[in-house]
Amino acid sequence: MSTRRFRSLGVDPATGKEAFVIARPGGLLEELADTHALKAAAVLVTVVGAVLEAGRSSEAELAAFVPSLHAALEECVGIMAADRER
Repeated sequence: MSTRRFRSLGVDPATGKEAFVIARPGGLLEELADTHALKAAAVLVTVVGAVLEAGRSSEAELAAFVPSLHAALEECVGIMAADRER
């Protein structure tokens, strides 16, 4: 059984605050959170890929991406694990 956790639904453009939910497995809010997480991961892959292709970044600049990449990977693995439990 998976641990319930806060999931992001994105940032409210009016307030700039991030919206979080604890979604019911298989529910609409979980689907929205999954969609948001996968879109965010796709954008991050594009940005990091472009930086790597340019080949002008220092190791310190590249290391700055590690926390974001880890968080995105952790979220995607959580999505896949939840799918396998169903």
